[in-house]
Amino acid sequence: MKKVLAILLLLPAVSFSKGMQCGPFHLESANDGFMHINGQKPETQKMTFLKQKDDFDNVMMQWMLPDANVGRWLGIDYVKRNKKAILNVEVVRTNMSQPREFWTYDCERVK
Repeated sequence: MKKVLAILLLLPAVSFSKGMQCGPFHLESANDGFMHINGQKPETQKMTFLKQKDDFDNVMMQWMLPDANVGRWLGIDYVKRNKKAILNVEVVRTNMSQPREFWTYDCERVK
């Protein structure tokens, strides 16, 4: 358990030391162990290795973030496979009859 917690705390600092830009979203690590998205700390954060444990070239991170511009929650998935990263963003609907709002962005490391 301690090893998993240490990995979660170190992952953002290792992978995102200068940040990533994915469309209008800027991802940057912080000292609190969370990835900050456009300067805002998400409410939840989950990490899943897609192939094998500790394989940071094949990882998915998921966040829930309240968005003042939309007035609702955003579900954000960062997926990195074989050194290529994308960001999927969806506005969380309050009921199923609302239209789905979903975007996908390519991510680039900020230099």
